[in-house]
Amino acid sequence: MTTFQPAARVHQGLMSLGEMFAVGFEGMRRTWDIRAWFWEFVEQCVFLARVTTLPVILVALPLGATVALQVGDLAGQLGAQSATGGAVIVGLVREVAPIAAALIIAGAGGSAITSDMGARNIRDELSAMEVMGVNPVHRLVTPRMWAASIVSTMLASLVIMSGAVGGFVFNVLLQGVTPGAYVDGAMGLLRTSDLFVTLFKAWLFGMISALVACHKGMNCELSPVGVGRAVNQSTVLAFMLVFAFNYIITTIYFLAYPPVT
Repeated sequence: MTTFQPAARVHQGLMSLGEMFAVGFEGMRRTWDIRAWFWEFVEQCVFLARVTTLPVILVALPLGATVALQVGDLAGQLGAQSATGGAVIVGLVREVAPIAAALIIAGAGGSAITSDMGARNIRDELSAMEVMGVNPVHRLVTPRMWAASIVSTMLASLVIMSGAVGGFVFNVLLQGVTPGAYVDGAMGLLRTSDLFVTLFKAWLFGMISALVACHKGMNCELSPVGVGRAVNQSTVLAFMLVFAFNYIITTIYFLAYPPVT
């Protein structure tokens, strides 16, 4: 029995992953029926924005300053300290912003979504909806997926602005780089496609985070302990999927649009 236990766990994990993406496709299938989930979508947008906006700002401001410190010291040793602004903003736009937004969504918003869906599962609300002919995926999962994706996209923009301000304050006011050099360094390296890809990644990562949270909550054990385990599992799985998809998208993007030299 022990010999086949790892294989059984891998099989169970793949089955769970397949079921999760099946739930996601089913939720997307009824996206056109906006009247059925619009107000739930608005409520979830307000909730997610309320619980994630301040943490994102508090993370992005010192993050931009820290990157400016590390890159500024290295650039100063190479005699190119004016390039710090470009390194800070390019790093924020290409990689940091979508990942930070997704992690905040998965950690702060996703845990609440998992708890809510798990509580509904314990109280048999999901089964009651099915008895009444209401698909819980269409009514509950679809608005949460779209709300998380929209809020994540907005948070990515907020991360870029907050991180750029933090880097500007540290690089310009404390390290003596001119404001023009800070901005010109970024404008010389950034491309319009970088911003589009970043917003797409933030949108996708937010949708994945909400999908994982909903799936884990809807399939948790029927006990408070089961809900707690589902919250933990959803957060870890969302982080893993976000980093995996980020690697894939970034690799494809750099193959299609090589960096400017």
